[in-house]
Amino acid sequence: MSSETTFPVLPRRFSRSLPTLTSTLASLNDRLLFAVPKKGRLHTQCLDLLSGSDIQFHRHNRLDIALVKNLPLALVFLPAADIPTFVGEGRVDLGITGRDTVAEHDAKTPGSETTGIEELLDLEFGKCDLQVQVPEKGEIQTPEQLVGRNIVTSFTALSEKYFRELEDSQDGKESNGEVNGDGPRKLRTNIKFVGGSVEAACALGVADGIVDLVESGETMRAAGLKAIATVVSSTAVLISSKHPSDPSLVRLIAARIRGVITAQKYVLCTYNVERASLPKATTITPGRRAPTVTNLQDEKWVAVQAMVERKRIAQAMDQLSEMGATDIIVTKIENTRTV
Repeated sequence: MSSETTFPVLPRRFSRSLPTLTSTLASLNDRLLFAVPKKGRLHTQCLDLLSGSDIQFHRHNRLDIALVKNLPLALVFLPAADIPTFVGEGRVDLGITGRDTVAEHDAKTPGSETTGIEELLDLEFGKCDLQVQVPEKGEIQTPEQLVGRNIVTSFTALSEKYFRELEDSQDGKESNGEVNGDGPRKLRTNIKFVGGSVEAACALGVADGIVDLVESGETMRAAGLKAIATVVSSTAVLISSKHPSDPSLVRLIAARIRGVITAQKYVLCTYNVERASLPKATTITPGRRAPTVTNLQDEKWVAVQAMVERKRIAQAMDQLSEMGATDIIVTKIENTRTV
């Protein structure tokens, strides 16, 4: 996490400056602050999520603060890797970032009663893995073979924790890394920080292995690397500080976002089926809690409505049709409120 990151001056909450509109700053005192990634792999999907949650705002060009029009809320656009720090210290109330950056923050700065991060929701996008990688044609096949060698990464805290546990396991010690209660012993594995182009480190002779994020794996393979272990599996998450300024508004925003995520994941399936076949039909479409069953004028038939995961709706329709269900209709869900 860069110590050079700049961010807006906010009343009583931030300590460095960024050019902003005076009128915008004057409007922040009574607003809950919500940090979202200003760019990168999570940015576009975050904006879509905010739109689906009816969080209405206009961001002025090159301005990293946006006032929400229909809620006492302000969006603060920050680097995703820095968001856990601001949320953990209570500088902002809510944030969206990757679980990998939260884990890196927690490895560096464990929480206390007053500081730290609470994960509210898994947003189910931005999936990736923080993996140990080595040259594909090299001799190293397991992460244990990298102990004592050079590792390059942007995630130094997680990498140090991972390799310390490997070293302790090899030494037959508990993974607290302490020697006679004198504090952490020196790590034999050399962890080096690189902020970008981590995948080039092995080819340039800087590292024997790297720890880096893998999404599709194309960049890894293009660099002649292969994954030999996973340190953390990550998705985008909604996080909050331990003491947000407006807990009721935090709950409202979380409920809206949860509703959008559910609507993206499910569709509504409606069909008619003979009453005698209802038990079998409801095993195909059990719904999130239970299907809705309505009597028809023909007492031998019922109408069924159930939420079905989008990814399996085609298979469900095939199975329903095969068992005699009729008038099968699938409807897109715009939004929901679920628990």
